[in-house]
Amino acid sequence: MNIQSLIRSTMAVCAGLALVYLPPLAVALVSNEGWIAFGLPFAALALIGLAGLVIGFKSRVPLGPREGVAIVVVTWVVACVSGAFPFLISGVTTSVTDALFESASGFTTTGSTIFADVESLPRSILFWRSLTHWLGGMGILVLAVAILPALGIGGFQLLRAEAPGPDVERLAPRIAHTARAFWGIYAGLTAVEVALLMLGGMDLFDAVNHSFATLATGGFSTRNASIAAYQSPFIEWVVSAFMILSGVNFALYYRALIREFRRIANDTELKTYVGFLVISVTIVTLALIVSRTYADVGESLRYATFQVATLTTSTGFATADYVVWPGIARGVLFLALLIGGCVGSTSGGVKMLHVATLGKIVGRQVLQLAHPRAVVTIKINKTPVNQRTESSIVGFFVLYLFVVALSTLVVASSGTDLETALTATLAVIGNVGPGFGQVGPTLNFAFLPDYVKLTLSAVMLIGRLEIYTVAVLFIPGYLRGW
Repeated sequence: MNIQSLIRSTMAVCAGLALVYLPPLAVALVSNEGWIAFGLPFAALALIGLAGLVIGFKSRVPLGPREGVAIVVVTWVVACVSGAFPFLISGVTTSVTDALFESASGFTTTGSTIFADVESLPRSILFWRSLTHWLGGMGILVLAVAILPALGIGGFQLLRAEAPGPDVERLAPRIAHTARAFWGIYAGLTAVEVALLMLGGMDLFDAVNHSFATLATGGFSTRNASIAAYQSPFIEWVVSAFMILSGVNFALYYRALIREFRRIANDTELKTYVGFLVISVTIVTLALIVSRTYADVGESLRYATFQVATLTTSTGFATADYVVWPGIARGVLFLALLIGGCVGSTSGGVKMLHVATLGKIVGRQVLQLAHPRAVVTIKINKTPVNQRTESSIVGFFVLYLFVVALSTLVVASSGTDLETALTATLAVIGNVGPGFGQVGPTLNFAFLPDYVKLTLSAVMLIGRLEIYTVAVLFIPGYLRGW
């Protein structure tokens, strides 16, 4: 483990993080809310970055897999901890635990909150919550990858460690170009949604905040009733569409730009994702129609589409209290909460590619029970899946279930019912936000004791970094290079 590269790279990232505080600082000044809440964190991070410049982090620094993993984890921790200071300094909360929870929820795009009345928060704090979503959605480290090469630090190891999925595909000759391409697509989609939401009647401030949260699949809103506050079918359909788009692997958007449409059409995960959405929306819509929950078919379809999209993509916006919906509808939504969107998207959850691959593995085992001599090759995107990748995905599921079980026990130890404990854990590890029971879409996490909030904050980070990135740090001798 090269400690020098870890320290220098972390200082470089701190310099980049300092710049993040300038937009909310501007909002605070324009809104006459003072400069201290964002000025102090900016100054502290800028000084750390300046110190790194003084000691010379421009020199070439070797960066291997161990350093990459360590820098990813350290950077996310630094982001979450520093992000808590505006909440404390502004006085919107006096609890360090609550501030850390809200910051971690923002940067990990979880969207769980401790605030019951967000409409009473200062505009700069509302913007800060949404901005942490937007940055965390694509990954702070992907942005860092675009600037670190200019500092003499290679970036590919960072992206490998941060990006979800079995592997990272080089979409451009240099990894910095890949990161910039992703950010260009991300910013472009955000701008389009802002324009459409304003066309639907939102003001610029609300449109920007909700677009940040949508593209990041985060879910923080400027309204207590979330998207339901606007009572606008147009806005609901726009947000539904962009949530679904955000749940798609961003590599496919790059493929579309370079006109590789055949590869998009043959993408196994995309087919699984679209199929799941269509089937889920159909079942939930029929359940709402049969139960006469809403007045007509169109209204049932709108509410079903929105809630399936918001939970599948781990966004967490709400237009209805789905906890009171028919049992089969809640069951489908529970599956959506668990599975999540696509690998390489901003969404959380187990991911469609993992589910599709695991389904093929199980199918092969069943087939071989009936035909012991059969040789069955599992293929994803018409490419055989090797044994190492299969083992990695199976191991991911085992670790995922272990973390869910352990966290559920911790939450349940506070006296909450099992439904609340389980779905609270699934909501934070999948970076969804709301769950069921006492953490449903109309409620919040404020009632939980501090030790539970800290546990759930850690689980958010574990989920955002796809478990393996964190788990490998606990292997004896890994960081020392054995």
